[in-house]
Amino acid sequence: MSSEAEGVPVTALERHAELTELIDEANWRYYVLDSPTVSDAEYDAWMREIQELEERHPSLRTPDSPTQRVGAPVSTEFAKVEHLQRMESLDNVFREDQLDAWLARTEKLAGGDAGPYLCELKIDGLAVALIYEKGRLVRGATRGNGSVGEDVTLNVRTIRDVPHRLTGDVPDLLEVRGEVFLPVESFERLNEQLVAAGKPPFANPRNSAAGSLRQKDPRVTAQRDLRMIVHGFGVWRGGREPRSQSEVYARFKELGLPVSDLYRVVDDRDGIWEYIQYYGAHRHDPEYEIDGVVVKVDRLEVQQDLGSTSRAPRWAIAYKYPPQEVNTKLLDIKVNVGRTGRVTPYAVMKPVLVSGSTVERATLHNASEVERKGVLIGDTVVLRKAGDVIPEIVGPVPALRDGSERPFVMPTHCPECGTELRREKEADVDIRCPNTRSCPAQLRERIYYAASRAALDIGSLGYVAATALTQPLPPQEPPIRTEADLFDITIEQLLPIRSVVRDPDTGLPKIDPETGEEKVVSVFANQAEGPKKTAELLVEQLQEAKRRPLWRVLVALSIRHVGPTAAQALAAELRSIDAIFNASEEELTAIEGVGPTIAASIKEWYSVDWHREIIERWRAAGVRMEEDPLPEDVSQNLRGLTFVITGTLEGFSRQEATEAIKMRGGKVTGSVSKKTSYVVAGENAGSKYDKAVELGVPIVDESAFRRLLAHGPE
Repeated sequence: MSSEAEGVPVTALERHAELTELIDEANWRYYVLDSPTVSDAEYDAWMREIQELEERHPSLRTPDSPTQRVGAPVSTEFAKVEHLQRMESLDNVFREDQLDAWLARTEKLAGGDAGPYLCELKIDGLAVALIYEKGRLVRGATRGNGSVGEDVTLNVRTIRDVPHRLTGDVPDLLEVRGEVFLPVESFERLNEQLVAAGKPPFANPRNSAAGSLRQKDPRVTAQRDLRMIVHGFGVWRGGREPRSQSEVYARFKELGLPVSDLYRVVDDRDGIWEYIQYYGAHRHDPEYEIDGVVVKVDRLEVQQDLGSTSRAPRWAIAYKYPPQEVNTKLLDIKVNVGRTGRVTPYAVMKPVLVSGSTVERATLHNASEVERKGVLIGDTVVLRKAGDVIPEIVGPVPALRDGSERPFVMPTHCPECGTELRREKEADVDIRCPNTRSCPAQLRERIYYAASRAALDIGSLGYVAATALTQPLPPQEPPIRTEADLFDITIEQLLPIRSVVRDPDTGLPKIDPETGEEKVVSVFANQAEGPKKTAELLVEQLQEAKRRPLWRVLVALSIRHVGPTAAQALAAELRSIDAIFNASEEELTAIEGVGPTIAASIKEWYSVDWHREIIERWRAAGVRMEEDPLPEDVSQNLRGLTFVITGTLEGFSRQEATEAIKMRGGKVTGSVSKKTSYVVAGENAGSKYDKAVELGVPIVDESAFRRLLAHGPE
């Protein structure tokens, strides 16, 4: 029948054929070659588009369509084996309303009684089926096309999580399904080894797991830290058969099979959404990569009643999180100079949307890191957001290289002041600009950091203002030539300043899209708010900053290695700026949280004459240089104890509770470990509470916390 007779426009036919070809090629590279050239986000977009085409034109939905098939043809590298039951794929949803539609459809098909539901993490690994006969492992196979996979039995036997024999009430025949994965830390370690050996690195942990499992020599597989988690079964004959998905997992544990302890059974839609939201915010907590949550009908009899489509079960759905990994083009690698003189390469990329925001730059840390990742200028690279916040290049996609790519060469001189770059010590990884006093980049970055929330918290002194105060356009003289000038600035100095706007990530000038020239602004004379208002606000905030606690003043000095934690320990113990700088290295090292590296750095910083001038000029301007005397009735009854605070306390803000602990000699950290003395838990305590329960760390409520403050642990 012709396309016109079927009512399918030629454009739809052509696009469907194009998408089919793209998806088939992507499947071949993903499932067979273990070397994908498109990101999950791009692949999912193609699948959504072809599904929408087939919804509009049902005659396009043929048995050969990618929407009706699972996986890809098997490779010729391993023997083909037929699965006892077809290994299906999962349908995906990406939004809350799509999840609601699936739940409504599932409830309707189940006669209004589909729940409860089991929620579990969707591991980004390689799907594998294991067959046990009378408890003995006889075969391991990849999913392949769902019906036929590859025999990887010898390789599977090298995975430490996979038992060779089951224990307990063993079924006569059991086929289990699960995901083989490489923990994130092991993936990074493996890539370092590959680059050191002159081999291309893997783009992501899923590729590395697939490549490791499908080694021709099982001894190579055994050297990789592969793990496995099982999440279902195809065949269960004999023994005590389970009645629900959650009972399946309990039985798996009894048999000695590796099961995740992060799944949860919930009653309704609210429970499902709560689980999805929690792991959306904590998706980097597990040791493995996840790309979503799988929701399953828990009762097996309901699963059987619901059945499957041609490729996916109706009783399960995968909720996919926004993509955290995408592919983009690495256009160039440039460098910027930080506040301590460290020269850092950063990637300039074709702008791309990842985890909800557009990214076009990412740090590469140092020249060794560029080499370790194996990236070349011109590469297509895999980009992700570490913790969904910081853009990070994972590695290149070597299969897309065309020969035009070139290696990055680290500069030999500072790009902003021309000083020859060098390593401070021969063993250092980083190279630095040694012109600490006069390098405009270092001064700009130090002033910006001094005003940040981590230090003096001066809201009006952002990156544009820091640039303007240190590098105004001529003929204006810079009001700040060293940090010593910071608290002597006047409104009269500020009003005339015009400056080039710079990017806070790179320090490079921004370009005005209309003129093509560097973007210039009048920084402090904001006529919309009155000619003096912006300048007056900055001067007022500088006056307020003089009263900041001593530890914040220490942080603002940009002493190498002295961050907020060390600064707070120093201020709490020695109580004044003079006592800190007059203390010996041995005295400084003895303070908990300081150590020899920080102690040496403090002494080295204070030995420089213009550094000492900063202290004296700030002191003369009225900056606080010592802590308030301790109240006579406050004892050091929490000395040596470590606290973690979680949830909301009625009588304390988080900062007030922290200060109360530190005033009594205690220490506050952000994460729970076996070394934690107490967890202080308020309302809506989160995962830190759960971690404390797991580790057996004492948990105190607000009332008990007040008793601890008053009387100590006794």
